Amino acid sequence: MTLPRVILRRGRERSLRQRHPWLFSGAVGRVEDTAVDGSAVDVLDADHRFIARGVLNTRSQIVVRVLTWDPDEVADASLWRRRLVRAIGARAGLAADPATSAYRLVHAEADGLPGLIVDRYGDWVVVQALSLAAELALPDVVGLLAEQVEPLGVVNRSEDEVRLKEGLEPTSGPLWGRPCPDRIEVLENGFTFRVDLAAGHKTGFYLDQRDNRRAVGSRCDGASVLNAFSYTGAFSVYAASAGASALVELEASHAALALARENHALNGLDVPCEQVAADAFAALRQMRDSRRQFDVVVLDPPKFAPSRARLEGALRGYKDINLLGIKLVRPGGLLATFSCSGAVSPELFQTVVFQASVDAGREVRALAVLGQGEDHPVLLSFPESRYLKGLLCRVD
Repeated sequence: MTLPRVILRRGRERSLRQRHPWLFSGAVGRVEDTAVDGSAVDVLDADHRFIARGVLNTRSQIVVRVLTWDPDEVADASLWRRRLVRAIGARAGLAADPATSAYRLVHAEADGLPGLIVDRYGDWVVVQALSLAAELALPDVVGLLAEQVEPLGVVNRSEDEVRLKEGLEPTSGPLWGRPCPDRIEVLENGFTFRVDLAAGHKTGFYLDQRDNRRAVGSRCDGASVLNAFSYTGAFSVYAASAGASALVELEASHAALALARENHALNGLDVPCEQVAADAFAALRQMRDSRRQFDVVVLDPPKFAPSRARLEGALRGYKDINLLGIKLVRPGGLLATFSCSGAVSPELFQTVVFQASVDAGREVRALAVLGQGEDHPVLLSFPESRYLKGLLCRVD
């Protein structure tokens, strides 16, 4: 069957030839009249040679989300099935781990399923459809998840503002199976965490930090720890279990701090913990002015740069919190600092931390480069899939 075609401007095919899965509007020369948003289209270069096949959305700056570079592969429900089964199979090791029941099943373009996020929380599955392609495939995807994963229920958390750029309204609620309880309990590396799937951040928990929590927590024996942007206290649980002597959790949300207290209790932790419900920037400045210092400071802020248009302001924010964080580290102590903004490259993030160290007048050495877990794979032709950057540093 001949598909409608999208013809590129001359000389604008390089990124697609290198298998980057997004076609931006500026590269498009012409869209055939028979093409409609949500339909499969073939992308051709200016000489009408086939490059790729994907889903059209002229309401988005990303006009085509590529599904395949194979001219013989049909872009239909069977393709989504194959890719979904492959993604689930790639997490077989996590599925077999009795100490961990919460992890990512599908990482969007990095798993060949554009705009689709699927996270597993024990007997529950949470999905996010962040593109028109994923939204239209969602009914089939939910059926496949019910078949392949056999959860008690599937929950929709497609609330990210990126949907507005796709011409879609945010949406959430149950999709299949039983209604999900307000709180569920999951395991991560043997620790128990209570999670709010209906209203928690992202899909309920920061699954991408699983390995980093273990790496940072293992260095907290005997340490005083400041956990800034602490959310529901996961870094604190790891630190306390490793022998931290005292904790400070800094978080704007009273509800998140309450859930953090529940998580402390669930894991039988009895470490002195001071909870500060305040804006992190203001509270960090107050701690600096009071000359407080800690053996370990964790900075895990929310996304400061949801788009490149807001990159400049985000970089100022990252520099500000890292400057404050560095000043709060006792000489010889550790700083674990993160950025989950996709618009901030690893090199740019390291530069920001370096500039903060210069302004702080401290020597800062990176001991480890941190990132998202293996269930959040990075597709090398799609650097945007590497969104979580982290540095574990010694501050002298």
